[in-house]
Amino acid sequence: MKPIAIFYEHPDWFKPLFLELEKRKVPFVALDAAKHCFSLADRGVPYSLVVNRASPSAYLRGRANTTFYTMDWVTQLEAAGVPVVNGSTPYGYEISKVRQLQLLQSLGISYPKSWATNSCELIPQLLSEKPNELRFPLVTKANIGGSGAGIVRFNSLDEVVGAVSRDEIPMGIDGVALIQEYARPAGGHIVRIEVLGGKFLYAIKVYPPEGSFDLCPADACQTTGGKELVRSACAVDAPKRGLRVEKAVPLPEMVAAAERIAQAAQLDVGGIEYLVDDRDNKAYVYDINALSNFVADAKNVIGFDPFVNLVDYLVERAQQGR
Repeated sequence: MKPIAIFYEHPDWFKPLFLELEKRKVPFVALDAAKHCFSLADRGVPYSLVVNRASPSAYLRGRANTTFYTMDWVTQLEAAGVPVVNGSTPYGYEISKVRQLQLLQSLGISYPKSWATNSCELIPQLLSEKPNELRFPLVTKANIGGSGAGIVRFNSLDEVVGAVSRDEIPMGIDGVALIQEYARPAGGHIVRIEVLGGKFLYAIKVYPPEGSFDLCPADACQTTGGKELVRSACAVDAPKRGLRVEKAVPLPEMVAAAERIAQAAQLDVGGIEYLVDDRDNKAYVYDINALSNFVADAKNVIGFDPFVNLVDYLVERAQQGR
């Protein structure tokens, strides 16, 4: 079998995947998404499978050059008939929160009421002219975010006006933002459902500290410098910045919704996040993640190592491609 290519952006996130591949003696190559090139004329690729693990939050680490380049390379691979895990369709959703909500709308799945704009100056006008369209508190979200980046909460129109005047509303690297109703999660937690091959894999509850939007469960345990994940030494009760995670038994209808989303988005591996709004006790999906890092200290949190399942899936896909 030709090697499997892992196209990655954040090396620490994927150490467990690399270790599992090495342990199983699965031939693979790790390709740094920030230092890569390809021939536009070449349609021969020496890989049995390419696994797209590029992250939308790469710009936070000085690697914004990966975001749109990844789409260019993935589409070339697909045109050449190379199988890609999380190919152009799911990656297109990964780098656009607007497209995520459009997908949810088409599937009839509830999400927080939202508007999109390419001009932050229009936000106060929107809220003034359509006071019944969106209720406070609100958040603005950069269309391309990740790890809680580009999200700001507002409790009043005056706060929005002030932020616009000070140019404090992040519009992200594509100049697009969402204006969205903020829902306070009932029980103080959100639920993240992980899917693999379009099917439910596991679910966790994530308890974010007050005011935080960084809900990445893979970062729940880090060194004090915040650079290297220390999963083998990670304890569930010692999270980053107060972030706590635990195994969840999600609502059956939300498991079904997550699988519908994954299948419609052609999402091979990823996480769908939802919360129950404490105002109306209804469940709302608010994020679709085509990049899944899995929860830190998985064996203690959920009872098994999901990277074993992931490598099983990758090997099967590679063999099918062959």
